[in-house]
Amino acid sequence: MSDEEDDANQEDMAADWAAAMSEQEDIDSVLAEQGADAGGSDASPAQFDELTAPPHVAAEGAPDLDVILDIPVNISMEVGNTEISIRNLLQLNQGSVIELDRLAGEPLDVLVNGTLIAHGEVVVVNEKFGIRMTDVISPSERIKKLR
Repeated sequence: MSDEEDDANQEDMAADWAAAMSEQEDIDSVLAEQGADAGGSDASPAQFDELTAPPHVAAEGAPDLDVILDIPVNISMEVGNTEISIRNLLQLNQGSVIELDRLAGEPLDVLVNGTLIAHGEVVVVNEKFGIRMTDVISPSERIKKLR
């Protein structure tokens, strides 16, 4: 992926976040007006005008991603899968072989919280298994899959 495409994707994401924040501000103002009309709010409208952007939004209106960078996620690698009946599942024992839907040598799927983010191959690092990413899905494609 070129730097121009990355810049365009970043700009698209920033525009999406700005639109979402604008919608939230509209909702907040409507709720504030309803609260003032109903007499349920002690705050004057001037106080709402003085509010600043939430701390997770940068000055330009783009989201501050530092807020989410320390959130843990589950990452897993999928060799393949198959569907079997409960009868066959109960008959499995040591030495049983389950045929998967992948060919030998095909790349593994790398999943984060169940969402495909990349393909990779198994490697050994310091006598432990690892995975080398061979094809990483672009951030914009990942976001489309979440919707």
